[in-house]
Amino acid sequence: MIVWILFFLLVFIILALDLGVFNKNPHIISTKEASKWTAIWVTLSFLFSGVIYWLYGTDLINNPNHLSQTNASLKFITGYLIELSLSVDNIFVIAIIFASFKIPQKYQHRVLFWGILGAIIFRGLMITFGVMIINKFTWTTYLFGAFLLFTAVKMLFSKDDDEFEPKKSFVYKTLGKIIPITSEHDKEKFFITINHKKAATPLFVALIVIEVMDVLFAVDSVPAILAITSDPFIVFSSNIFAILGLRSMYFFLANMLEKFSHLEYSLIAILSFVGIKMLAHDFIEIPEWASLTFIAVALLAGVLFSINKAEEEEETKASRDEE
Repeated sequence: MIVWILFFLLVFIILALDLGVFNKNPHIISTKEASKWTAIWVTLSFLFSGVIYWLYGTDLINNPNHLSQTNASLKFITGYLIELSLSVDNIFVIAIIFASFKIPQKYQHRVLFWGILGAIIFRGLMITFGVMIINKFTWTTYLFGAFLLFTAVKMLFSKDDDEFEPKKSFVYKTLGKIIPITSEHDKEKFFITINHKKAATPLFVALIVIEVMDVLFAVDSVPAILAITSDPFIVFSSNIFAILGLRSMYFFLANMLEKFSHLEYSLIAILSFVGIKMLAHDFIEIPEWASLTFIAVALLAGVLFSINKAEEEEETKASRDEE
């Protein structure tokens, strides 16, 4: 419990510094600032794998699976990379939501900040129940594995024109029945008073839609990380570090999302791999270093392929314009 309390305290301090010091005044986050914070979050995450290594060599944490220090550290990094890679789709959806509700750039960070608080709570609940289910009913591992393979196949054959439309979503329509929605903005306020009635601003609507979409994405990512380990602290901490870095990664990629439009093939490969690993866990034992290597290579290959395809498309477009 002491370790869990200290971890939650660390997350609280990080979020307090984020909103109360570094982003006290709303401003447009430049690509340079976002890249700096992305590097900081990635560095902190890898440094925390050292904390995991130390913790699992002590009696400070419950270690029911008797993980070695090296295995625990590798599982954390693997889980972190899985969550980070699966968050890319989330970034595309966030960009669509902000564009749909015309959220000013200077207030987008505020929406994502409060979105993260909700994500921490929902992810915590989903991870808790997921770990409990897998530990109590071991056969559910096969269900999770089959679900991940189904998701990978669905992504492979999904059409590019099936774009998410926030204002036509069930969430938006339901929220409109609960509270009046206005298209007016009042700085960073979530609610304003119109004709003596409280109405939700586009910032609040965007926040709710992002929260719900994050839960839907977690339906894929939580089983994926449970394929690596069912240790609750490693699963939760790797998830949280990936979520904390999601905001800076969004602002870093916001202006060049088109360059990463082919990254979905990496996600398909990763989901397929962890799905097969869950289905074959009783017959084949894949070492942690092999899982980490596959996921890292798949992610890197997807990034390089996307950048290369984007450059080819730009060259083709430029040659057409010249003609």
